[in-house]
Amino acid sequence: QLHLVESGGGLVQSGGSLRLSCAASGIPWDYYSLGWFRQAPGKEREGISCISSSDGSTSYEDSVKGRFSISRDNAKNTVYLQMNRLKPEDTAVYSCAAERASICTLKGSEYDYWGQGTQVSVAS
Repeated sequence: QLHLVESGGGLVQSGGSLRLSCAASGIPWDYYSLGWFRQAPGKEREGISCISSSDGSTSYEDSVKGRFSISRDNAKNTVYLQMNRLKPEDTAVYSCAAERASICTLKGSEYDYWGQGTQVSVAS
């Protein structure tokens, strides 16, 4: 089983930056694509970014394109989400997830393992 633990959330002013980390342990994750999801109060969970295990290709939801950047460090078994120019509407619980797939997707239903989430709050 793959165990995922997020960190790096917090409160930031609008326009600020945060970097989320997600550390994996348990089983080799080389064949797992990784994704970041978020869920705001009263809203459905949405996939915002993912990175593929096969070639490191990435995908972003439209509202975060150009502001967020996903990366993975296989030596550290960690995936990161760099979030710049944050907006109040980015406020949500952010979770990382892993799917046994060569090419990633932003569909949460495809993911096998999930972290517990970390709160990101952006003040206006």
